[in-house]
Amino acid sequence: MASKQPSSQIKVCLVAISLGKGGAERSTALLSRMLYTKGFNVSIVILNDVVDYAYEGELFNLGALKTEEDSLLKRVSRFKQLKRFFETQQFDYIIDNRSRINGVKELFYLYYLYKNQSVVYVARSFYLQQYFSTNAWVAKKMIQKAKVVVGVSKAISEAINSRYHTNKAITIYNPHESFSEENSEVLFSEKYILYLGRIEEKVKNFTLLLEGYKASKLSEEKIHLKLVGNGPDVDFVQKKIDQLGLSETVTMYPFTSAIVPYVKNALFLTLTSEYEGFPRVLIEALSMGTPVLSVMYKGNPAEIITHTENGLLVENHSVSALAEGMDMLAFNDQLYKTCKENAKKSVSHITMQAIAEKWASLLNKN
Repeated sequence: MASKQPSSQIKVCLVAISLGKGGAERSTALLSRMLYTKGFNVSIVILNDVVDYAYEGELFNLGALKTEEDSLLKRVSRFKQLKRFFETQQFDYIIDNRSRINGVKELFYLYYLYKNQSVVYVARSFYLQQYFSTNAWVAKKMIQKAKVVVGVSKAISEAINSRYHTNKAITIYNPHESFSEENSEVLFSEKYILYLGRIEEKVKNFTLLLEGYKASKLSEEKIHLKLVGNGPDVDFVQKKIDQLGLSETVTMYPFTSAIVPYVKNALFLTLTSEYEGFPRVLIEALSMGTPVLSVMYKGNPAEIITHTENGLLVENHSVSALAEGMDMLAFNDQLYKTCKENAKKSVSHITMQAIAEKWASLLNKN
């Protein structure tokens, strides 16, 4: 490994599945930009050839080397190229943003790809099995190998330290991006509330969202619900919309990286997840002055939402509680005014500049 240099010379490599579609991937792109602005020498490795988000640094696109006939020999060849890349570049840190579920695969990373490397693991969800193998021995080895583990919320880092009996996990929040007001044109004439993110029932619980919306007064008052995103359960959700008789006021839209017009002009943003990390959709909605309504998912949304101040927190898995929260935020004018006025300042401490400072301090110190 290269000896530590001043920050302008420290070499970091971010490893991610891709730079497209998901919140973790967007966070990787933002992290590359933050580190670049702080003077770090930044590289990014992606395993799939998907790039939707703006990034900074040298991109090593392993996914672009895939062919239609992706044999075992070809996969081995690609990872040999990645190994050579790590060895020749002599990075001071590898910051791993991947989901890390498969124990066998993680041993391959630990003892082959990451051999003699200083690794920083990032955990972006309270569902820790997504970032540390369910095999306890492998998870222990990953923690031992890590220079440090970064949880994107206090709930995550505290859970890591508790579950794995370590003190290596620290908290660095996801930042919100500064969006240009030029991109906030009005797309719809009707009032609407918004869901923005992955369309995956088992995590995001669209059944609860749709049933809560149906039980509320919003549909009869022509306040629409717009669902924006891609995922494995698009057909399931559309069928649910039709079954509940909501097709006139609930509409699905595909993933887009141009989220400002949707978020900026929404009455409020909704989240009904089983678990989360530090949801980017919440902090970016607030940064645009849009209040939020969230269930009490596993992962402590109170780190972002102060109830009745910048949005509402309601009981999870309760259709009636969600419907009541929707009605309160939509029709209680004084409550809505308070939440909207407080939205931007409630996330003023997690700008890209502020979070970039925390990452720079961590990497310069270790």
